[in-house]
Amino acid sequence: MNASSSPAPSAQTDRFVHDRLPPQDQCPTLVYALPELRIPARANLVEVLFAKAAREGHSDRPFLRSDRITLSYADALARVNRIAQVLTEDFKLVPGNRVLLRGGNSIGMALAWLGVVQAGLVAVATMPLLRAKELGEIIEKAQPVLALCDASLLEELKIAKDQSATLQTIVPFNLMNEPGSLAVLSAQKDSQFTPCPVAADDIAMMAFTSGTTGKPKAAVHTHRDILAACETWPRHVLQAGPQDIVMGSPPLAFTFGLGGMLIFPMWAGASVYYPSIPYTPEAMVKLIRQVGATICYTAPTFYRQMAAFSRQHGVPSLRLCVSAGEGLPDATRQLWKDATGIEIIDGIGATEMFHIFISSAGGDVRRGAIGRVVPGYSARVVDDDGVEVPRGTIGKLAVMGPTGCRYLDDARQRNYVKDGWNYPGDAFMQDADGYFFYQARADDMIITAGYNVAGPEVEDALLKHPAVAECGVVGVPDDERGMIVKAFVVLKPDQLASDSLAKTLQDHVKATLAPFKYPRKIEFVPKLPRTETGKLQRFKLRQS
Repeated sequence: MNASSSPAPSAQTDRFVHDRLPPQDQCPTLVYALPELRIPARANLVEVLFAKAAREGHSDRPFLRSDRITLSYADALARVNRIAQVLTEDFKLVPGNRVLLRGGNSIGMALAWLGVVQAGLVAVATMPLLRAKELGEIIEKAQPVLALCDASLLEELKIAKDQSATLQTIVPFNLMNEPGSLAVLSAQKDSQFTPCPVAADDIAMMAFTSGTTGKPKAAVHTHRDILAACETWPRHVLQAGPQDIVMGSPPLAFTFGLGGMLIFPMWAGASVYYPSIPYTPEAMVKLIRQVGATICYTAPTFYRQMAAFSRQHGVPSLRLCVSAGEGLPDATRQLWKDATGIEIIDGIGATEMFHIFISSAGGDVRRGAIGRVVPGYSARVVDDDGVEVPRGTIGKLAVMGPTGCRYLDDARQRNYVKDGWNYPGDAFMQDADGYFFYQARADDMIITAGYNVAGPEVEDALLKHPAVAECGVVGVPDDERGMIVKAFVVLKPDQLASDSLAKTLQDHVKATLAPFKYPRKIEFVPKLPRTETGKLQRFKLRQS
């Protein structure tokens, strides 16, 4: 089923993104099987979410929090309207124009994103650590006409702008009294703005993939996609409510962060706390306690590092913890549970799918499994021909549901979508009860002397050894075996690298897993290469 209602005419007069979507035969099949997924033909995501908050009596409840200010839903709506007025009245932007957003997690960044989408423009959020070269590649691909940039991050963007023929204007935010800043321009507006009457299938955002495999791709999502995502995992698995206060580390420029740290709390009538200091594991634990946060989003590595501080300081308000972005080792899940009593909600999602599509919470959690398919989605494990393999067999994950992959003008679309199914590029096994067990990225499976070895499984075994703080496992070429398993290990501070410790770790893996899976090479390193979202970049380990 390719539409949940008859499509409405587009309101986006700038057709740049629409004209660069994949041809229909390369697009995913979108399925809206649940009643809550029947979204009206005209639906502005931001208008719908603010209207829902008002209808449910949340207008005066806290929405966006920091150590400096707390905005209610009504306060936030007025500010979002003023930003939309600035964009459309002062800068004459028209629906479908792209606006680049550059900033860390802050109230200013959240309001800017909502203002852009409320105005019918296309939000192109970027990670705060990107340099001018990387920003230039995004600008060349997305062709934004204007950028909203945190005042502390202007330098690299200005360099990229000077090299761009399309980006004309940079407007700084999180700058209170400077002429030309978003705050000063917005203060001159009356907040009376009619949301752009976009079709549900008009474009809300472009998300650039996080770069674990090299050159990033631009995944396009409509207003319908994001509203549909609100009605699947948040409704059926997370089940947050208005009383919840959300904290976490994933950036708003990453769809895991955008959903978890803005859109999904808004859908639930909850509030979000954005810190003014950079997160460290200890700082996050202390802030959770201080703020009374009830939901935390972060990556497995951070949970592992936070466990000792949680045990030391306590996190009595915390009730839900969500992990995504990379595989959650069972060793980390148990370490966190021992420290806090909380069972982590694991999930696998994808920038291309917007958010999580396999997950389980509470009593539905099964050790070692990510979970079961989220209501609204279908998933199966298939062979190279797309044929489902028997339960208990490793194969490639294929997913279908109300969201799907549409890359902007990218030949790699053919690799991701086949016969309407989305292929996130992961190797999985599904058991008889429908639980999905992550094995590795499909291109990270290590084939050594004819045996298949999943890097994350070896990593989990190594993490169970008390000397290991972090590790990454990849296959490296070998004349005799084709490939061998190699581990890059970060030791805990009180441990010293040595040949004898390497041998101890190898024996530990042999005693934990089938012996052929042990790492024949171990290299001790001071840190692992990760993306800004915390994902391990195994391709960099393979290149080292």
